[in-house]
Amino acid sequence: MRPNRFHNVIRIGPVQVGTHNDGRGRIRHTAVCTAPGCDFSADYLTRAGAELAARTHRCNPR
Repeated sequence: MRPNRFHNVIRIGPVQVGTHNDGRGRIRHTAVCTAPGCDFSADYLTRAGAELAARTHRCNPR
């Protein structure tokens, strides 16, 4: 299986939002926190959902 190829990547604070095709060819939008110690990441069906999660994410690294 090919690794995910992210495109249309933006950064909102410590969170990056990117678009990729999953293993079945569907478009997915992912929000991932890049802060050390934070394990937040999630896939969304819409770009708006991923951007909303990025804007409202409050990082609490240990």
